[in-house]
Amino acid sequence: MEKFDEIRPYEAGEMKEAFEALLSDRQFNAIMKGFAPWLPKGIRNGLLKLAFIGINTPLDFQKRFMKPVVNYIIRKHTDGCTFDDEALRVTNHTSHLSPLTSQSERFTFVSNHRDIVLDSAFLDVMLFNSGYHTTVEIGIGDNLLIYPWIKRLVRMNKAFTVHRGLTAHEMMRSSQLMSEYIHYAVTQKHENIWIAQREGRAKDSDDRTQESVLKMLAMGGTGDNFVDKLKDLNIVPLTISYEFDPCDYLKAQEFQQKRDNPSFKKSKQDDLDNMKTGIFGYKGRVIYRCGKPVNNWIEELRDLPKNEFFKEMASRMDKEIHAGYEPMYLNYVALDMLNGNQNYADKYSAEEKKRFMDYIESQLSKIQLPNKDEAFLRERILTMYANPLKNYLAAQ
Repeated sequence: MEKFDEIRPYEAGEMKEAFEALLSDRQFNAIMKGFAPWLPKGIRNGLLKLAFIGINTPLDFQKRFMKPVVNYIIRKHTDGCTFDDEALRVTNHTSHLSPLTSQSERFTFVSNHRDIVLDSAFLDVMLFNSGYHTTVEIGIGDNLLIYPWIKRLVRMNKAFTVHRGLTAHEMMRSSQLMSEYIHYAVTQKHENIWIAQREGRAKDSDDRTQESVLKMLAMGGTGDNFVDKLKDLNIVPLTISYEFDPCDYLKAQEFQQKRDNPSFKKSKQDDLDNMKTGIFGYKGRVIYRCGKPVNNWIEELRDLPKNEFFKEMASRMDKEIHAGYEPMYLNYVALDMLNGNQNYADKYSAEEKKRFMDYIESQLSKIQLPNKDEAFLRERILTMYANPLKNYLAAQ
């Protein structure tokens, strides 16, 4: 375990010390004060310590603290969150349900990326509700761990660190270590893993699996070749569909900022604003859908040369992820508006089209730029909602 200390989540014996350090953090206390400003710090922390009694593992922490919070977010800021895991319940060559409650059944979920915080948090709750034995350990970029209390909290919540902004040599070492840890977590700790299909979110929602992510996953493990190493991880392509993306206007704004200034980079405050907007913004319907596990077809690629292997694997995973989208009326509206036609007018009503157009105008009004280009920004938001449908139709 020592070799993974710089990136791994906390282990059972470290939870109490981490919690005490969290309660001693000035910034964390300021955040907590915002939730209950009428409670003195001593009483507030005393109540948190009382609630922490009996928590020995990160999974205990998720059940006690995180599950109620995420369920509240689902109730308050979505129109429901559903989980379609039928592809995991059908074993190879048979229609019988597989034993999902088996302690040895673990998965590495590789998904498109919609929200910095909630992609994995929603998945955790849905795994709980669907009878799985454990949740997921998640990879989170160290660019988001901007305060010590955030890093401490996510490590208590089963997160491992993905290092960003490294040199080529440092990146190779970091990728090797992370891959070895993921293999260790799945095969030795018997944990599920969630990781995004690419570094960062696809801001135009044209979700594509980066071959570099798959190559990283194949660096660890004990198999003789790529196929055997990847099979150990039991990879599942996972599709996340949002009806409304509360960060759409922030993504559009960033598109213009980068267009006008190619060297533009988000600040730490921008990252915090994205996290806050993603968590507390309205998302409408949210659907998670599992694709066919990679182990069902990866043997077909065994004899391919290395570069062709990863290219074909990424392509097949993309097709699984794209086929798993849940097309909604606004996706059809967006595609028709972009194309200037009504090819899919039978998929939405006049009222639904007006609702979506009003929504776009409302989002555009939130963008505060000195040289605001509304036509460009509107096209960017429409593209975000049209691309999942375009990919879905292509995957069919």
